[in-house]
Amino acid sequence: MSGIRRFSSRRQRLDHAFLNERLRGARAYRRIAGYFRSSIFELVGEEIAQIPKVQVVCNSELDAADLIVARHARETALKEHWNQAVPEVEALLHRNRYRRLHALLTSGRLEIRVVPKDRVFIHGKAGVIELADGSKTCFLGSINESKSAFAENYEILWEDPSPEGVAWLEEEFAALWAEAYPLPEAIVEEVERIAKRVEIRFGDAAPAELPAAALAEAPIYRGGEQLQPWQRSFVTIFLEHRETYGKARLLLADEVGLGKTLSLAASALVAALLQDGPVLILCPATLTLQWQVELADKLGIPSMVWSSAKKVWLDHKGHEIRTRGAEDIARCPAQIAIVSTGLIFHDSAERQYLLERRYGTVILDEAHRARRRGGLGSREKEPNNLLDFMLRIGPRTRHLLLGTATPIQTEVRELWDLLRILNSDADFVLGREVFSRWADFEKALPLVKGEVNPPDEREAWEWVRNPLPPAREHPLFGTLRLQLGVADNHFFTDRGFGSLGFLEQQALAEALAPGFLQDHNPIVRHTVLRRRRTLEDAGLLERVGVDVHPDPDAPPGTYRGVELQGLGLVTNHPFDLAYRAAEAFTEALRKRSKAAGFMKTLLLQRICSSFASGRATAEKMRRREHLEDEEAPLELDGILEGLTNEEAAHLDSIIAELSRPEARDPKIAAVKYFLTEHRTEGKTWLEHGCIVFSQYYDTVRALAAELATALSGEPIAIYAGAGKSGIHRDGDFATVEREEIKAAVRKHEIRLVIATDAACEGLNLQTLGTMINVDLPWNPSRLEQRLGRIKRFGQRRQTVDMLNLVYHDTQDEKVYAALSRRMKDRYDIFGNLPDTIDDEWIENVEKLEAMMDQYLHLRKQARDAFEIRYERQVDPDKNRWELCSRVLARRDIVDALSTPWDSR
Repeated sequence: MSGIRRFSSRRQRLDHAFLNERLRGARAYRRIAGYFRSSIFELVGEEIAQIPKVQVVCNSELDAADLIVARHARETALKEHWNQAVPEVEALLHRNRYRRLHALLTSGRLEIRVVPKDRVFIHGKAGVIELADGSKTCFLGSINESKSAFAENYEILWEDPSPEGVAWLEEEFAALWAEAYPLPEAIVEEVERIAKRVEIRFGDAAPAELPAAALAEAPIYRGGEQLQPWQRSFVTIFLEHRETYGKARLLLADEVGLGKTLSLAASALVAALLQDGPVLILCPATLTLQWQVELADKLGIPSMVWSSAKKVWLDHKGHEIRTRGAEDIARCPAQIAIVSTGLIFHDSAERQYLLERRYGTVILDEAHRARRRGGLGSREKEPNNLLDFMLRIGPRTRHLLLGTATPIQTEVRELWDLLRILNSDADFVLGREVFSRWADFEKALPLVKGEVNPPDEREAWEWVRNPLPPAREHPLFGTLRLQLGVADNHFFTDRGFGSLGFLEQQALAEALAPGFLQDHNPIVRHTVLRRRRTLEDAGLLERVGVDVHPDPDAPPGTYRGVELQGLGLVTNHPFDLAYRAAEAFTEALRKRSKAAGFMKTLLLQRICSSFASGRATAEKMRRREHLEDEEAPLELDGILEGLTNEEAAHLDSIIAELSRPEARDPKIAAVKYFLTEHRTEGKTWLEHGCIVFSQYYDTVRALAAELATALSGEPIAIYAGAGKSGIHRDGDFATVEREEIKAAVRKHEIRLVIATDAACEGLNLQTLGTMINVDLPWNPSRLEQRLGRIKRFGQRRQTVDMLNLVYHDTQDEKVYAALSRRMKDRYDIFGNLPDTIDDEWIENVEKLEAMMDQYLHLRKQARDAFEIRYERQVDPDKNRWELCSRVLARRDIVDALSTPWDSR
């Protein structure tokens, strides 16, 4: 065989004339293929299956930047593209092909690698075959590996057996092979799963099997991602508690950014599919749509959000479901209802309707808002409206789940208040409170912290018997139950120590060991807390450093394009006058309203966000428009109606000063400088990709418009609440859905996003490497939540940059100065900060420092106890639900969750 030979499917079948003949008995086959899914899938030809060594390098849809980041990101992106085929169809029509492909992929004879899309060879398909006699031949042309390509399509190819031709093609193959990455094991596993896939009905799956059956083909898994090990662990804990106690009572207190929403949502999904009853999710108004989006986008399930303004239900596409009025809040048209806690705080009519029915699962997000009233006076220890509501709804639900990144504030008592909620109609949590020592936080806390141990068996028995732990938790409890004849579903015994036999009293000696009750107590039993640092140390999260700007220790000239004084931006005279007018407004308001302190916080935070936000807020207040805020006191509703002439004059001053031509916002100049001039690792922040955050849409909108003018040709995305998201480019603006923005960022088509906090949950932007906080939330947990958008799996940079902008000589600068002194650990910059800062802490810097120190001391004491227990339960190899081949049909899941609440 010599010389170039030409083949055309118009003249002969290529599978007979070329492929079969060349591959029969071949020793090796090296193939430059087309798109990786079709190329791999069609490698099931019997001729290829018998070749001892097959190497295939495939094209893919991956950007080169995706392939240089961590392996997890590559695997996620490749699996997302692989999963574009519909699993129901694939399993039914192509099961045998999947079986043969899996056998081939696991045979050890086949190795596949993929290259990014910038190495395009859509038509440059070629191969080298080492024949049975040791000679080689090569070919190139338009053919694919598929049977239709060789036997049915019009295809052409050229064969060249010459040594120089073979050597040339082998060199090309070797170069591509060296730049490519191995096919992820996750795709091999998915091939096997589809080969075995069968659909089952709800009754065919045991409760422990249901999460895998329901989630294996949920959008999050089809998108190449998955619930993280600690999220799966929580769902497993939920099911274990459901089995052990008949109901689940859990406080999820994972640190910010670890995905509590998905942990809670997946648990609620499983409970609903087990027909435990309707699901009620309570969260701040700013989070209701975030919850709905997360349920739809990640889990693929319907839910309804109650619009308190319109008294209607809204589905996940924004469609209104008409009702007869407020009473229909208790008749949700789907199994999962999402309701704002604002309705509960404001003691609305809907609150009472909700209390009149029963539930399968109630979830309270941001549960730390359920607390005592505090302050001064006779009512300081009374529960606020939300805590009162939760204590009353506890007996009306089977499962009760609380979510918060803030298990304590400055009082450990607040953690016990949350546990009291869980104990409602479930005295296996803290026990029968009249007799329970665990219900008294002052007595219980030293044991939980491991500071003290019971002095003798008699004292140990008082701690163990109420509540009596389940047998599965420790052999001691199993022994006591067996010897005392206490049933598995009872968690209390009134037997006194004197009535115990010798063996029981002797067994209790084990509870005297140091740390025993620290490990085995109802507080850690029902509170799940995982820290980012702990998960990083365990290798479950990638460790990404953070460089904070402006760095007070940076040498002079580091930030040449920004005028700083200390940590703050130097302002101008109009802003200084407007800021003083804002302070004067609240002083005037103090004469007639107790809500002046809250109004001061509200107004100053908006002015400190941007000139545009300060002016817009003053204009709204001057027009007496209601300012939406979740935690606004009831008194605020009437404040603007009764503006005095003095108060109005101060607002007019704010508007006038911030409207002057010389009132140029230094934050806009600072953002432009960092995006286009300041460099880290040799690139501008725009080249790294940047997300800019603000608390307020007025700031986002004004900044986006300014940058669209300054950055010619650059697409700039606004990522905000429903109907407010869109893309700027030069003078044009188009309203787009948030999912479209996320997709464009993933594809590196957009590298600048300006977002509100209200939209940041669930936003995964690891393709962006820098972040600018154009204003400063006074709660560090919000800052950490923002940072979590880019500091996550798949971040290509080992260290990301975060810029915090504040105006000089403002309340913001004072707060930030106190915070920044504690941001010293670049791998854990929030580790020395409290989760939340109460407004009253900010009265002066000394008080703020003192309260933060007290908070951190208490938090560490509580946190250590929880971590000891739950870090052992996070196993990355457990509950790999993505491997499940016995699955529930997606339509069955959606249909089951689309049924309305009954009338109970």
